[in-house]
Amino acid sequence: MPPTKKSSTTQKASRSSLTPEHKAALAVGRDQGRTVRRYLEALDRNRPKRGRKRTVESVKRQLTQVQERLEMADPLTKLHLMQERRDLEAELADKDATEDVPQLEADFIEVAAEYGKRKGITYASWREAGVSPSVLRKAGITRGAKSA
Repeated sequence: MPPTKKSSTTQKASRSSLTPEHKAALAVGRDQGRTVRRYLEALDRNRPKRGRKRTVESVKRQLTQVQERLEMADPLTKLHLMQERRDLEAELADKDATEDVPQLEADFIEVAAEYGKRKGITYASWREAGVSPSVLRKAGITRGAKSA
């Protein structure tokens, strides 16, 4: 005999029957994941790059040069210069945007151990992701074991 289908109202009721505790745990997990993601993204954005650092002044100077060249450029060169101008303007905007990495780090330290334990993330994986040993130590994450 084939299994009987549940009515749509029964299915809906069973899907939404999360306890308040379960909902709270899900919210905590989402918050922790968001905190970890923000910190790792900030590490990625602020990772040292090869070569000479570009200053705001050097980008502005280059932007001025592009503007001057735009006035007398042929249509194809103008197209490329307009794109270069947009790229330089975006770079300036990024340099103006300040990020509170110490606060992101402090938030990360609060949640990293619990998040890592729940997700099974090892010390080596945290290190490979770019988290420094001192930050992991402050978070209570040690070598040789999954996050504690």
